[in-house]
Amino acid sequence: MEKDARASAPSPDDDLISCLPDDILGTIISLLPTKDGGRTQALSRRWRHLWRSAPLNLEFFTPVPRIPLTVLASTVSQIISQHPGPARRFFFPFLKSRIYAQAESWFQSQALANLQELDISNAREPLPPFVLCSASTLLIAKITHCSFPHGIVSSMNFPLLKKLSLFYVSISEEVFLELLSGCHALESLFIKEVQSTVCLRVSSRTLKSIGTHDNSNKLVIEDTPCLERILLRSSHQEVCSTIWVIRAPKLKILGPCSPIQIFQRMGPVSSENSMHTLKFLALGSSGRELHTVLNFLRGFPCLERLYVIFHKHNETQKKNDPQYDPLHPIECLQTHLKKVVFKSFVGYEKQLDFARFFVLNAKVLNKIEFEGYCEYNSEAVACQHKVLQVENRASRDAKFEFRRQYIRCDFDKCIHDLSVADPFRQL
Repeated sequence: MEKDARASAPSPDDDLISCLPDDILGTIISLLPTKDGGRTQALSRRWRHLWRSAPLNLEFFTPVPRIPLTVLASTVSQIISQHPGPARRFFFPFLKSRIYAQAESWFQSQALANLQELDISNAREPLPPFVLCSASTLLIAKITHCSFPHGIVSSMNFPLLKKLSLFYVSISEEVFLELLSGCHALESLFIKEVQSTVCLRVSSRTLKSIGTHDNSNKLVIEDTPCLERILLRSSHQEVCSTIWVIRAPKLKILGPCSPIQIFQRMGPVSSENSMHTLKFLALGSSGRELHTVLNFLRGFPCLERLYVIFHKHNETQKKNDPQYDPLHPIECLQTHLKKVVFKSFVGYEKQLDFARFFVLNAKVLNKIEFEGYCEYNSEAVACQHKVLQVENRASRDAKFEFRRQYIRCDFDKCIHDLSVADPFRQL
């Protein structure tokens, strides 16, 4: 019996992957980059026919001036008609009204009937309803450079959609609400430079992450029982949207923001109007708003990590907040705040005053990090330790790290990638 068992055991040289069914192998091929998927034909005869029928990733990156749009549309039609398998992803950034007849035939074809990923741009024209023909199977959707007409509301039913991105679109408050109500499994929403009438209201029973980039609309988080993170991105200080959080009982991550941006329920965040669930917070500051920031921190008694991104001073953000009163300490500084990171740290007087306060008053800190634009040698670190009064630090366990700041480009990805525990490390 033992001899038979050894004889039937697979050897390291056996091609076990090729023993899988065609539909599984086809799925594997569809998840590869297109060039790599095509190369699988060279693996063996077993793989040769799979490429032709594997789920298709249709992606068109050719700029319009190089190839006439009608020629490009005819190429899409030809590929869809000749490929016997379904399409998994469809990316087409050149949709315009003059090719709508052809485009409608694509979306109504059997090839796109079970589409999982859609990335479409409509040249700032109203989004045609036929684009949403495969809405019932979509898992990921990115819609850019278009407007959402009221007549498209009836087509907006996305039972499986988990990730939605809206870039440079015009949408009314009512249509935006209808869009979200039609997303029954939505987990992450990314909106960038979205134009709306008054504000954008967010209500979703499933949403876990929302991100904005250069969004000037008022954003109202009305009813989001599963929301864990609100990530805000701005290319310019003057682009500053106001965020009202009405109900987000699981919110853990917020920022980068300014204290003047965030409101909860009926008023500013404060010790009387606090968010006990928030753990990670990122704030923008010139270093001159220390007391504004400190009063803001009173609203987050359980905060564990604080990121401060220094920027140039903006007089329009000036507030006359009351001075910090040591007789009324800030709860998170006393019991919870374990890590503070100062980004874009130059070492100006106001920045040093700002950082020094946390050195001397945060009692349970484990680590303070400083990211600047220069290399820190031992002499420079010793100088910083002296001006920050490290010897008098409130937490004897606190470690200090000074390092050069590098530009990272992964922050936006954290809006949809919920596996990233601390998205502010990508700033």
